[in-house]
Amino acid sequence: QVQLVESGGGLVQAGGSLRLSCAASAVTSMYYYMGWFRQAPGKEREFVAAIRGTGTNTDYADSVKGRFTISRDNTKNTVYLQMSSLKPEDSAVYYCGIKVGVGTSSNPSSYNYWGQGTQVTVSS
Repeated sequence: QVQLVESGGGLVQAGGSLRLSCAASAVTSMYYYMGWFRQAPGKEREFVAAIRGTGTNTDYADSVKGRFTISRDNTKNTVYLQMSSLKPEDSAVYYCGIKVGVGTSSNPSSYNYWGQGTQVTVSS
């Protein structure tokens, strides 16, 4: 089975940066999407960004465009989320997932596998 492990979360001041990593235990198809979602207490899981294995297709939530960058290293089966200009409202548990089949990349129901998440806390 596929295992996903997120890392890189932590506590940062507003305006700071973090780089999240998500390592997959098996080779991920270049035709699959890998995505980042976040979930704050009491809220639904929210789309952040997604990338296709080819690296040619990316998608970002409006709230993070210009601040976050998703990238993928297929040789390491790893997807990254570079987060800059962080805001307190970015605070959440961040999850990575793999979307194998059809479905909107921004819809969490489209994803087949999930990691356990990594906490990001941004102080004001």
